[in-house]
Amino acid sequence: MRSTRIEQVGVYIGKCFRIFRNEKGYKAFISAAVIIIIISGVVGSEMFYSFSETQSGAFALICAGIWIGIFNSIQSICSERAIIKREYRTGLHISSYVLARMIYEMVICFIETIIVTVILFAIRGGPDNSIFMGSFFEIFITFFLVIYSADVLGLAVSSIVKTEQAAMTVMPFVLILQLVMSGVIFKLEGIFGIVANLTISRWGVNAFCSIADVTWLRDAAFYTIARPSLMDDYEATLQNLLNSWAILCVFIVLYGVVCVVALKFVDRDKR
Repeated sequence: MRSTRIEQVGVYIGKCFRIFRNEKGYKAFISAAVIIIIISGVVGSEMFYSFSETQSGAFALICAGIWIGIFNSIQSICSERAIIKREYRTGLHISSYVLARMIYEMVICFIETIIVTVILFAIRGGPDNSIFMGSFFEIFITFFLVIYSADVLGLAVSSIVKTEQAAMTVMPFVLILQLVMSGVIFKLEGIFGIVANLTISRWGVNAFCSIADVTWLRDAAFYTIARPSLMDDYEATLQNLLNSWAILCVFIVLYGVVCVVALKFVDRDKR
């Protein structure tokens, strides 16, 4: 394999879409639609009208987005590890392979985001207010960044483990970490607060709640026990929203780098 890096990116993008077609990858879209239909149907009728139901609904929706993203890719690289090892020895650039994978997954995540956002607004509607570009587009971008960052996290895990079975064993622990560290279920302080800042769920919930402006939805009883720092995170300001989006973008880049670094050692596999 003597092609350039750019040529290799094109070749592997084409390969990814051929696999998608041959293995009926559209089933992932059906799965995403079913998940969001269920969650949109069961969240409280006061979603976008009360603090507690909006926060819990945001938590459920963001966790669903993380599940959708990770499930897209958790087995994708480890299932091809032997092929990657062979082609790496004949001239494959790992960075080209990972970039091709990320571009392909970005397209899949974009389609899933359209499905998720349209279904949510069709069933439950959206916030009456927005921060700067309309609540539909703000929630769309939030869902995309959450699903895509979770997808690339799945790629990173798939790059590190060596078998599909190992990937599926690790997956529940990754999901539980995201769930627990979101800051919604538990009050996180000290080291746990630091770890929470490294999770997709934390910043996804923050962005969603900022768009919904939950600080104006809380009732008097809840206001007396609400944590000030949490209220600041959820304040409907452009700075809060852009900060959450920027951190999710950083996660995407970092997970992509992890993929490249991990696969650089593929030639050392003893299998």
